[in-house]
Amino acid sequence: MFPEPHFVDTNGIRMAVYEQGEGSPVVLLHGFPELAFSWRHQIPALAAAGYRAIAPDQRGYGRTSVPAHVSDYRVEELIGDIHGLLDALQLESAVFIGHDMGAILLWQMAMLAPERIDSLVMLNIPHYPRPPQDPVSIWRRRFGKDFYIVNFQDSDESDRTFAADTARFFDVTMRRNQVPRALFDKLPAERKVISLLRPLARERQSGKPLLSEDERNYYASAFDASGFTGAINWYRNWQHNWQALEGVDHTITIPTLFIGAIDDLIIAPEHIEAMRPLVTDLEIHVLEDCGHWSQQEKPGEVNRLILEWLVQRR
Repeated sequence: MFPEPHFVDTNGIRMAVYEQGEGSPVVLLHGFPELAFSWRHQIPALAAAGYRAIAPDQRGYGRTSVPAHVSDYRVEELIGDIHGLLDALQLESAVFIGHDMGAILLWQMAMLAPERIDSLVMLNIPHYPRPPQDPVSIWRRRFGKDFYIVNFQDSDESDRTFAADTARFFDVTMRRNQVPRALFDKLPAERKVISLLRPLARERQSGKPLLSEDERNYYASAFDASGFTGAINWYRNWQHNWQALEGVDHTITIPTLFIGAIDDLIIAPEHIEAMRPLVTDLEIHVLEDCGHWSQQEKPGEVNRLILEWLVQRR
């Protein structure tokens, strides 16, 4: 059963925190459009293995505060939230696990404020070197206005469209077996642009729903209450966060386990291999027949890889 939250005051916000177990702390940071609930398969497994699993709804999500301004979601504020969470729980440091935007935040934290990270488990999103240009301008030129991160910058169209029918949004967005990597690689470039709006306009969807009806309703109810703007505001700080990393050493020496997925169409296999020179203590596993929602699609395999690696590193 998924635990009930308790609440901590951290960095000017009220954060909902879901905990289970005792022992060495493991903090799990979700991505977009997710919640602490996205770790529902990992929290009990970690607790049963003797760890204290700690999963917050991050800033702008779920039962945590949703500040009003785009600047409230800059990387400095997000790292401040995590430090404040550790302080509130009287923890000096922890193992951190991140997926999607949670992984991106942890890569940034590992560069800007690594001292409270014992080790890292990163799901799906590899470590990228800082590009010489603002990445949003690169994506706009390469992928056009339909690419979801570019669309997030230009208007509140996504905020409004996603919120108009949250149940349908999660039915359409969180699916498994949509497009296998082998087929995706053969598509023309214009059909490889990842859009979150176009699928919502289609009657028929590829693949199969990932979530049960109860799970879908849990997500939908949470986003009915919070809206999507806070969560999307993380992306609206991409240029600021790119500027904040200017001159920062991108080499990461923290022990890191990376779990990728062969059918995660956001990430190409070469992106995973390209991070090897940047992460000096790195173990990589890539899941077969798995897409972007790896800890929910393949919970047994993800849990096994995490627990085996934590035992090796203990």
